[in-house]
This record gives sequence, C-alpha cells and structure tokens, in this order.
Amino acid sequence: MSTTGAPASRAAQPSTPRDSPPGGTTPRAAATTRALRVPPADVPPDDLRPAERLADAVTASDAPDVVFALSRHGHRTVVSGGTAPPPPLPREDLRHEIGSATKTFTGLLLARLIHAGELSGGEPATTLLDAGRPPGATPVTLAHLITHTSGLPALPAGFFLRGLPAWHSNPYARFPAALVVDAYLRHRQRRRPGTRWRYSNYGVAVLGHALAAATGTPWEDLLTDQVLRPLNLGGTTLRADDSGLDAVGHGKDGETPVPPFDAGGFQAAGAVRATPHDLLTFLEAHLYPDDAPPALAPALRAVRRPVLRRGLTHRHVHTIAWFRHPTDGGPMYFHSGATLGQQAFLGFCPGTGTALAAVCTRRFRAHDPFVATAYALLAGE
Repeated sequence: MSTTGAPASRAAQPSTPRDSPPGGTTPRAAATTRALRVPPADVPPDDLRPAERLADAVTASDAPDVVFALSRHGHRTVVSGGTAPPPPLPREDLRHEIGSATKTFTGLLLARLIHAGELSGGEPATTLLDAGRPPGATPVTLAHLITHTSGLPALPAGFFLRGLPAWHSNPYARFPAALVVDAYLRHRQRRRPGTRWRYSNYGVAVLGHALAAATGTPWEDLLTDQVLRPLNLGGTTLRADDSGLDAVGHGKDGETPVPPFDAGGFQAAGAVRATPHDLLTFLEAHLYPDDAPPALAPALRAVRRPVLRRGLTHRHVHTIAWFRHPTDGGPMYFHSGATLGQQAFLGFCPGTGTALAAVCTRRFRAHDPFVATAYALLAGE
C-alpha cells in the first residue's frame, strides 16, 4: 500500500500491497457518458468527448479488467475493457480495491473531525490509545501520522514474520487491530516527529485506531457516518462479500486470480473498495466543495491546502490527503494505490475542472504502465 509522490517506476516488494509508481493485448472497450453539470462555454468541444483517449489508456494498461472514469466540468465519460472476458456485471459497476488511495478518505475524515471541533490534529496518539500514559516531550500527533512525518517505519516490527505464512495471499490479515496498536505503544521513537517525511502504512493505520479511540466509534462506522453516507457513496465499502459485486484481482501474470484483500488492522491505510462511479463522486466533491454537503465542505477545502514540501527543489508538495504536482492547468492532486491483485489511481485538477478515477485488476509489476498512463492523462501530458 505504499506510494511515491512522482511517476517513477520501481518494483514492489512481494510481501506488501503497494501503490503503483508510474512507469499487448487489445482490450475490449465500452464507453458510457453522463452529463452532470453545464460546462463553461469556452471549453472546446473535443474536451467534452475524451472517450478515444480513455480507450487508448485502457489498452495501454494491459490488465484483465480496466476502467478509466473521467469527469470534465461534471460531464462524465467512463470507458472499460480488459484482456479477460467481460465479467457477469459491467466492470464499471464492480467494487475495486484502491489500496493506499484509501488514505485520501482517511485524510478527509480527519479534516472533517477537526472542522467539526471534535479534534485539533495536535492530539498525541499515545494518550488517545492509552489514556494512562503520558505523551512525552515530543509526542507523535494525529497530524504527524496523516502527513507521514511521525518517524514510524513503513510497517510495524514483527509484521513480516507474522505475515510470512500468507506472504502471497493476505499478509495484512494476519496483523489485526490489537497488534497494530500494541506495536505502536511498544515502539521506541528514534527521530523527532515532524523532522522527516517517510511514507508509512503503519502510521496511517495507527491514525485510524486513534480516531476511533478519540470518538468512541469504530473506524468503519466513523468513515461511513462522516464521509461515505454524506457523499451518498453506496457503492463503497471496506471488505469484500459474497454479493458478486467485487472485482477479482489477478497476479502479475494477469491470469491467476488472487483472493480479496483483507486489510487486517490497517483499514485506515488501505481497506476501501469502491465502484468507479463512487470514486468519481468522491473526486467531484473535491472539485466542487460548494456543491457538497455543508458539513463536509470546509474539510474538502482543507485537504487541498499544502501542509509540507520536500525534496531538493520542494517539488513534492503534500496536503493532509493528497500529493500535489504542478501542471500547465494548475495544481494536480493525486494518490495511487495497490493491493496484491489490483491497482487504482485517483486525481483531480481544479484549474481544468477534471477528475480521474482509474482501476485495474492486475498486480503491479516492474515498469507497469497503469499509473503512468493515468497520471499523464490527468496531467494533460
């Protein structure tokens, strides 16, 4: 479920579902469109009919099932296809695993709780998870956890040993919530929080448990009540079931099915599965916060504000939920994600009124084209 802030290829470790850093067979593609808003009069007609570009992206992704869903000034175009025979239900109606892109939901949830006055973001995670423990001189706060500046490693001590029996199926499932919290409370901080950026699935997982402890509400219910239900995301859930609504992931060969991803105690870092239409609704709320439910509008604005910069040229800009890169059309906000059998890319550009949700059912492999294709499409490259 880990990620990078720039589209540069790198191989995934087999034990850890990862975000796919950017880097055949011709899919059978089908396109649908739906107009939701009236686009500005100065938008060129060609920009309102991007089905051909999306079909090319589906082909380039080279995966059993692929969906590219684009919203341009509220006009939706969805193109699906893949190298495998079509599933019983349309690909765009299935729930897809989005891996680390779940963190954009968690970031929005934290912003929602802050703007509601329930939290400040400065609360020490330790005192929320263990009320009898003093926070210490330099505590790890909720803000540190969501911005990957907590100093925590990518995964907790003992994760690989415990996950080894399920190394190629569901290693996260073997590390439940109690173990995540216990590992955190035992962790010995070696670096002052807030001084270094280090991407951590572990840190965001701890954040989820801290939010649950602070509110007295299980994280799944908290996310549902505060984010999913207000945005009417009925096609979004946190675990697979036997309804037949979940897309089937595949290994690197694009043929071998893999079991549904079980996030174990890492729900806040990677458990969300959603239909492409729901993902577009989520992204459109970020594009048009004034049209969102009033209780969420301030949080949707907040997650677009930069909170840190890193790298030699400070090119890597982060909000509490998104990576942000410059484009000719203005800032582009994005996050990718992956599990052992699926990949996802979410992003939006307020300056161009564009949002893109892309999913595919093939595990990331070296030089995988999927995220690079989605990134370039949204950036207008």
